[in-house]
Amino acid sequence: MRRLVVALGVVPVLVAGGLAWWLAVGAEPVTVDAIGDQVQTLARGRLPVFASQEEVARLYRFAVENPDTLRWMPCTCGCGSLGHTSNRACYIKAESQDRVTFTSHAAT
Repeated sequence: MRRLVVALGVVPVLVAGGLAWWLAVGAEPVTVDAIGDQVQTLARGRLPVFASQEEVARLYRFAVENPDTLRWMPCTCGCGSLGHTSNRACYIKAESQDRVTFTSHAAT
């Protein structure tokens, strides 16, 4: 029982430390958009929290680094009715020169 109490006491510290790290790297909090997908805006070069698994992270990196490849590829999940014009829209909602807004649509 004592170990459990000690472990539970450490969790808030780890969560707070993780939050501080995300804020330090210019991450905005994860929000939910109108269609129910998670959305997060980050400095270019960072990946969203919903791309934490290595295989998923690789796909999100590809989407950022290869815009011309995915822009002409239609999405196969039927999200065209949601306004997605290409497969890339399932990964990236918006971007500027220094920031990328990711959507979890491809990760779910």
